[in-house]
Amino acid sequence: MKRIWAPWRMEYILNCRQAGCFLCDICQDDKDEQNLVLKRGKSNLLLLNKYPYNNGHLLIAPYRHIDSLESMDEPEMTEMMQMASIACKALRASMHPDGFNLGLNIGAAAGAGLKDHIHLHIVPRWEGDTNFLPVLGEVKIIPQPLDELWRKLRKALT
Repeated sequence: MKRIWAPWRMEYILNCRQAGCFLCDICQDDKDEQNLVLKRGKSNLLLLNKYPYNNGHLLIAPYRHIDSLESMDEPEMTEMMQMASIACKALRASMHPDGFNLGLNIGAAAGAGLKDHIHLHIVPRWEGDTNFLPVLGEVKIIPQPLDELWRKLRKALT
């Protein structure tokens, strides 16, 4: 049996079972650096995913606690896509990815870990970033501390 030491996962395991919505909590909190919030708009916020699929994994979420695209109003949807464009530009400038995956997981059946608060994932990708570790070892390496990346992206967004 292979063991990989990942003590940071315990915080996620314990927090994902708590009642409430972590996105709503972050939306209402003003500790942006602590919460990894990169930018606040009129109706959405842009933040680093604390438990990323890939280095530079970002989330965009509306302030309102809504669970579907059809619940979003036009200004929320427009701003979400504008923030996605700004985020991709900042990621390109600071991390030089070769591409991006953008996606919404709407509902538990679609894989949404947080099914009640819609959010857009932005995942930077590099050619060759799928190697033997995730394919054979089912391991993903995140090579950069989140606080360091937050500062770098925050600078790219200004």
